[in-house]
Order: sequence, then C-alpha cells, then structure tokens
Amino acid sequence: MNVNFENVSKVQGLLSVSLEKADYQENVDKALKEARKKAQMPGFRPGMVPMSLIRKMYGKAVKADEINKILQDKVFNYIKDNKIDMLGEPLPNDGKEAGMNIDDDSMTFWFDIALAPQFDVNIGKDDTITYYEIKVTDEMVDNQVKAYTRQYGRYEQVDAYAEGDVVKGCLVELEPDGSPKENGIVVEGATVMPQFIKDEAEKALFKDAVKGGKVVFNPSKAYEGNETEISSLLNRKKDEVAGVNSDFSLEIQDITRFVEAELNGELFDHVFGSGTVDSESAFRAKVGESIAASFVPDSDYRFMMDAKSYLMEKTGKLEFADDLLKRIIKANRKNDDKDDIDGTFDRSKEELTWHLIQEKLVEKYSIKVEDDDVKAMAREATRAQFAQYGMMNLPDELLDNYSKEMLKKRETVDGLVNRAIESKLTAALKNDVKLKKKKVSMEEFNKLFETTSTAGNK
Repeated sequence: MNVNFENVSKVQGLLSVSLEKADYQENVDKALKEARKKAQMPGFRPGMVPMSLIRKMYGKAVKADEINKILQDKVFNYIKDNKIDMLGEPLPNDGKEAGMNIDDDSMTFWFDIALAPQFDVNIGKDDTITYYEIKVTDEMVDNQVKAYTRQYGRYEQVDAYAEGDVVKGCLVELEPDGSPKENGIVVEGATVMPQFIKDEAEKALFKDAVKGGKVVFNPSKAYEGNETEISSLLNRKKDEVAGVNSDFSLEIQDITRFVEAELNGELFDHVFGSGTVDSESAFRAKVGESIAASFVPDSDYRFMMDAKSYLMEKTGKLEFADDLLKRIIKANRKNDDKDDIDGTFDRSKEELTWHLIQEKLVEKYSIKVEDDDVKAMAREATRAQFAQYGMMNLPDELLDNYSKEMLKKRETVDGLVNRAIESKLTAALKNDVKLKKKKVSMEEFNKLFETTSTAGNK
C-alpha cells in the first residue's frame, strides 16, 4: 500500500492511495466467510453454500465494501498524522479514477483535498473597537421596582369597592319590575371585575359598592353584547345567553383587592437575598446594577458583531479552491438545496472565513472548554430564563436541578459548548483590544441593528 500527497495549489491538494491485492484480500476472505455463515440458498443447508457461489454472488460488493473501509481509514489517518489543514471532506477525483475496474487486483484511488488558506490574525492594543454600554434610566428602574412590588404583592379582603378590585357574590336575573325572574339565571359565586366593564354607565354602578350590599346592572349593556364575556360571567354556553338582555342583581359577598408589596426589608430580602440591601435608595441602586448587568450580554453580542466585521476587513479576502468547495457543499446538501449553490456561495465563503478566524483566535488565546464551563453556562442559562419572570434570587438547588435537565440533551450540550467558547472569546478580545466605550440609550442601541454598518469599528 502506498499513500502520497501533492499540492495542486496553495489551497488544493491531491491524495492518492495505491492498493495491491495483499492489502485487502484477507479482509475480503474473512467477510465472505461471514456471509457464507448467514447465506440461505435452496438445496443447501444454512452455512454450507459453496464458497464459489458465495464469491459469485457477493464477491464484488464485499470487495468494494472492504476496500472502502481501508480507504477511509488510511486517508483520514494520513491527514491526521501529517496535520493537513483540510476543509470539509476528501472527494474522489473522478477524472483520475476513470476506467478503473473493481476486478483489477491493483488499484489507485485519488482524492481532492480542499486546504485551508494560510494566514495570521494580528490583533491587540493597537486595534480599537467600539463597545456600546446601554444607559440605565430612572424610568427603567421605576418600572422594575414596580414589577417587583406587584410580583410580591398580596390579595386582601376589603369592605368597599375601589377601581381594580374584584367583586364576588350571587348573581340573580331580574324581571323588568326588579323582582327575581322565575326560572331565571342564578350564578352562585359569580366574579365581576368592574374595571373591565366597557359601558361607562354600567361601570359607574359599582362606584359605591360595599360588602353585603347589592348592585343591579345589565351584563348585555356592560359588555356591549359580547357573548364570550357574558357567557363567562353567567357560567352559561354562548347559545344560552344569546337573547339575555335582563338586569341582574349582584349580592356582594366579597371584595378582593390586590395590594402591592411595600418597599421595605421584606421585599428587599425577597428580591436580592437576606440582608443584601437595607434601604429604598440602596434597593433602587441594586436594581439599577441588575438592569445594567442584564444589558451586558447584549453589549457583548454587539461587540462581537463589530469585532467580526473589523477582523474580516483586517484579514482581507482569503483564497479558496472555489470549484472544489462548491463540490463539497453540494455533496453535503440535501437534494432540494443543491441548485442554489452559486447564489449562496459568497455568503458561504464569508461564514467559512469567519470560522477560520475564530479558530485562530481560539488558538491564540488558548481557549478551552471544560465540563465545569458547560455546567456553569447551563446554570447561567437557567438563571437568565427565571430572570425574565423577575425571579432573581434563586436557590442553588433549583439552579442545579434545572441545569442538570438541560445537560441531558446532546443538542443542548453542543449549544452550551459553543456559547462557552463565544463567551471566553468575547472576554479575551475585550481584554486584548482597546475598547472605545460609548454610552447609548436603548433606542440608539436598537438602531445599531437596523443596518449592517461597521461604523463602530472605526
């Protein structure tokens, strides 16, 4: 067996593997013996079919299969041992293999190899990239504080109605003269939220409502004939309330009011943990810090966009074996995607260029992802999910349980590994280059994404 490699150009190689009969015949014979054991043919007992028939029936297919196994092993081991920086996978060179016959004892197989272009990534303190920091406004803090007071608020029973209260009682359908309607609709424990009544005159009837009192109103007028809302109130199907235009009497049994949490130590401990802050001013400052921290991933994301544009421009256009790359892309695409390779090829080369730059940076900064990094990223992803719902101070046990569930899925783990690499790469670049920090409003920050401008890199 002989394996050779030659450079066709700086970005393309040609690898050949020459096989003699001795290189594969032992494997072929062994495979044919296994095939004989399983072969079933009329007139012969299982495993007793003559080897001559087995060779005639399966010989070529088995030979091709065993040669293919040897080729895969030798080609990839050669590439690995000789540290050939390959893009994609080796593709058979159909031109050089033309006319080759599987019946031949000696054969030479040729493979086209796309080589990664050789280049350096030089970046450091002489390079300046803008880092956008989103301003935390008083309005943001006010809104978040309001969200916390509502999140940790409570419901309490009151004696008199006020806007926003929930009224509960017995609802009875009335005759035009105000007396209970015989066989009319009666709803025990009916719930009314007057603030959502659409008709202002009907809503005003609840203004002076008190516990133990009575309010007479017309559901059809109150909800402007909306059968969905009326049927929900009366606990009936839509077709059963279609013609109901009567007044109803509501005997009020309970009035429930939502009371927002007070800005005190109990709320502070709920949000940030026991004893972390001890005053309203300290609480607001801590809320502001939390909001600022929540913006860091967005700022980092924008920074990496600008760093990518900067590095792509600084690296310049890389040379690739375009025709071979197209063949590789085509070989790896689904049938319905193969026709548009030319239309997307430039974008594919851009993505490949950035991938190669990233690999250089990972090597430059000695970035490695350990198991602890993946676990930490899973915890951080879990923490971020709960933070969306205002749950900031989560116990470690809860974070661990949720993150363990995430790590059970292979695709999730792969995503976390990529995020860990991206996070470490972002941190390394931020530390290595000169950051031109610029504070912007949330509106200004969002506008940065309206175009693919690289102004932040200048």
